[in-house]
Amino acid sequence: MKTPTPRSARTVLCLAAWAACLPYLALKTAWVSGSHIGIPEGSPLREGGGLLAAANALGVLLDSCVVVLALALVRPWGARLPAWLMLVPLWAATGFLSPILIAFPVQSLHAAVAGGGASSAGSAGTSAESELLDSWVWTTVYTGFVLQALALGALFVLYGRARWRSLIDGPVRPADRPESAVRPSHALLGSLGALLPGAVHAMWAAGLGFGLDHERRAAYDADTVVTEASFTVLALLAAAGLLLAAGRRGGGRLLPPLVLVWTGSGALACWGGWLLLNSLAGVGGTLGKQPTAMMCALYAGQMLVGLGIAAFGGRLLTRRAAYVRADAPVPSAASVPGAPHAGRLPA
Repeated sequence: MKTPTPRSARTVLCLAAWAACLPYLALKTAWVSGSHIGIPEGSPLREGGGLLAAANALGVLLDSCVVVLALALVRPWGARLPAWLMLVPLWAATGFLSPILIAFPVQSLHAAVAGGGASSAGSAGTSAESELLDSWVWTTVYTGFVLQALALGALFVLYGRARWRSLIDGPVRPADRPESAVRPSHALLGSLGALLPGAVHAMWAAGLGFGLDHERRAAYDADTVVTEASFTVLALLAAAGLLLAAGRRGGGRLLPPLVLVWTGSGALACWGGWLLLNSLAGVGGTLGKQPTAMMCALYAGQMLVGLGIAAFGGRLLTRRAAYVRADAPVPSAASVPGAPHAGRLPA
């Protein structure tokens, strides 16, 4: 049997990402249009009003960006885009999808064993979610998110290895460019910032209801444990990546700590911002439980920490890219998948 070429494999991954987007896009579009498909009688979502419609429209916009992003990872014009225009949405996609990729399979396995229904990572994480949407909606949409994460992740690996191999394959601490290394003091500060929201999520995963109202404490269940534990794990990844980068010497590779920081900071920033936006807009109160001040403070704090770590990492990579371009030829566009004649690539 003929082995698929890299280009055909990328095409299959792109089509898989598109197919995984369809359930979410179809449902959100239907809800924006006034349909109640998948929303049971008596659900607060039937009375959501303009704010909920705006949130649904934003969801359509964000998932549509995934469709464009997948195409950019396989087409020649994607190789000509500025680096930041690819990296920012890829970082955001990683941040949004990584908690779901961790939590949803575990929740689904628990539901299969216990005979219940899995709920959604990053949301209330309680059985009360059945009052909002039919169980098939959660299963269909979040299965699609998992498939999006896997397809986009594979495409990003192929694209990144071709475009930025010389940048990310080097050591953490280049001997001739010490200014491009991670300083221990900066790493310690960033890791402490990541561990603070991680500790709160760990506390909630353990069943300690500090900062939660009575209804949320009473709704504690296995899905809550998995959801909060996934955020704890991702905060630990960000902290571990920073400390690993600061502690390495000589030939320690940049890629492992970079992956940890990339994933952890994205999850902190994106989910913190999304949950804070929902809370301030009142969408978080659709279960009749408005977020507490502690929850809003947590979401804002983890968003700022995630953005700060990402900005620090971006500045560091920009410095490294400057000396990589000075010391070595920039990879030609021919080395980027699907871009045989794209010309000189930006960093």
